Amino acid sequence: MPLLAATLLGKTPTVLHNCPKLSDVFAASRILTYLGCKCTRENDSVIVDTTNLTHFEVSDELMREMRSSIVFLGAILGRLGRCRLSFPGGCELGPRPIDLHISALRQMGAVIKEEYGVLDCSVPKELKGATISLSFPSVGATENIMLAAVLAKGDTVIRNAAREPEIVDLANFLNTCGAKIRGYGESTIYITGVDEIYGCDYTVMPDRIVAATYIGAAAITNGELCINNICEKDLESVIPVYEEMGCSLYVYKNKLFVNAARPLKPVKTIRTMPYPGFPTDVQAIIMACLCKAKGTSVIVETIFENRYKHVGELMRMGADIKVEGKVAIVQGVDQLYGAQVCATDLRGGAALVLAGLSAEGQTVIDDIRHIDRGYESIEKNFGLIGASIKRE
Repeated sequence: MPLLAATLLGKTPTVLHNCPKLSDVFAASRILTYLGCKCTRENDSVIVDTTNLTHFEVSDELMREMRSSIVFLGAILGRLGRCRLSFPGGCELGPRPIDLHISALRQMGAVIKEEYGVLDCSVPKELKGATISLSFPSVGATENIMLAAVLAKGDTVIRNAAREPEIVDLANFLNTCGAKIRGYGESTIYITGVDEIYGCDYTVMPDRIVAATYIGAAAITNGELCINNICEKDLESVIPVYEEMGCSLYVYKNKLFVNAARPLKPVKTIRTMPYPGFPTDVQAIIMACLCKAKGTSVIVETIFENRYKHVGELMRMGADIKVEGKVAIVQGVDQLYGAQVCATDLRGGAALVLAGLSAEGQTVIDDIRHIDRGYESIEKNFGLIGASIKRE
């Protein structure tokens, strides 16, 4: 998503390779088209031509389609000096305020008015570099600041910046386009503004959360799997948890071999944290697997307050889970059972797919639009590795 938004900053076409067919990608492309860009797809590549970029306003309907649409704020403001958009939509995981985004852009010289759910942003003179200290290492805020700072006047320093691999990928893309960014992947990022940048050919990083989901599919079914095109470093906080559960994982070059033939074991405590800690996006995936572990596991969710909405659906399938505030206690059961369940959000939906793979009988998952936001043709890919799964 941030790479698609970042294409707005370049004055020539950009080609993004390894770009999956996700509903969020289609939504981002619709936003780019609405702004006057031309978006086309060729197999797994998306081509964005910003030559006719003219509009600075994104419609409320388009903004509501996904939470990450807020990342267009920094890109549009950085390129045009004017932006008008409504508050974003997406999965309801609890409050995810954009105060950090707004405060940072104001420090850089933007004038932002908030009224009736709309952000009206302008730059009276020009965006200027600033030293910005984030109270929390927010991925979205870090991305928006980076996008706005690339063409700003002077130097920008982001302290307590997010360190996620996706931040590194965005920085690498922008530098390939002609930006001057360093320190990415660490807690302090330095950006020197340039006069202009241009589009480029760039290959999007492998999706670490999808990789973690496939590992979970092998784990919950006591199966074996070889996952291609993975980056081991991006999974450093996830692999040890699966190993603690009794899975054998072996990395060779860009391949990950998973053997989960042994019964799953519980884990003492998993606490979601900003990178390089355990990712909140894998919490639901791991929980589904732990439902089949022989013992009691504890999960502490520290990032989003409403990220246990999938618990009730897993319990419909026979899971034994108790939630108190941020803590979930998972008591493993011998068997999960097929049931009619509903995907409450993106990762919660993927967790239900995994639970269905190991459940006795048939599982029907409704509201799969959430799943399509982050997984390309999930039924086809799981079908290729032995699952009995279809879309209706």
